[in-house]
Amino acid sequence: MLDIEKKTWSDRKHFLWWPITFTKYRIEKERLYLTTGCFTVREEECLLYRIMDISLERSLGNRICGTGTIRLTAKDSSNSVIYLEKVSNPSEVKDAISRWVEEERTAKRVVGRDMYGASSHIDEIEDVDDFIH
Repeated sequence: MLDIEKKTWSDRKHFLWWPITFTKYRIEKERLYLTTGCFTVREEECLLYRIMDISLERSLGNRICGTGTIRLTAKDSSNSVIYLEKVSNPSEVKDAISRWVEEERTAKRVVGRDMYGASSHIDEIEDVDDFIH
């Protein structure tokens, strides 16, 4: 269920066109959550502003069933590539995620160099008084 105004989305991985798997996806509170499993449940979380790249893949079978797989590349140490497999309305979801990622980056004032680690190479200031004045 995609709600553009509230910036929320939830879906399950589909088998053909039925959402009957134990893999759940949701976006809420500026975070992406992936929950997998039936007996042993595992939940992963990724902040939206850490997503670097978004792509969509739809095979012929996916197009027939109205599903697709969204691939997210994130600046995250635990999971750098996230697959939202076989979700419904994948084009709309991809566009919404892309828009929300940009809004989060703007709100947090995150720029490209912050994401790629270039800001960690700051030279030391030798004379603090010269810097302040």
